[in-house]
Amino acid sequence: MSIKSDQWIRRMAEKERMIEPFESGQVRQNAAGGRLISYGTSSYGYDVRCADEFKIFTNINSAIVDPKNFDRNSFVDFKGPVCIIPPNSFCLARTVEYFRIPRRVLTICVGKSTYARCGI
Repeated sequence: MSIKSDQWIRRMAEKERMIEPFESGQVRQNAAGGRLISYGTSSYGYDVRCADEFKIFTNINSAIVDPKNFDRNSFVDFKGPVCIIPPNSFCLARTVEYFRIPRRVLTICVGKSTYARCGI
């Protein structure tokens, strides 16, 4: 198995609809010229975007969190352009992009260093 290049990712996205919506290059600015968190095809990868739908973990009752029996009521659904994560909490997000990954391909999702430098 080999690491797939950005050229392979671009070809598969354009011909096989592997990523939708797809951006063939790195986008770093919005239409007005303002700075964005970059997204799109990068060297040997694809930088995704968070959609505007989040599930924010809240443990207002200080209940025991059991990973084998997780209480779905511990999440609050939130829709908006910005998600504020409370202290001692986390959130789940989905991507703007939809993926159709071939069965013979393994993908890895890694945190973005832009967010890591902010402590997220």
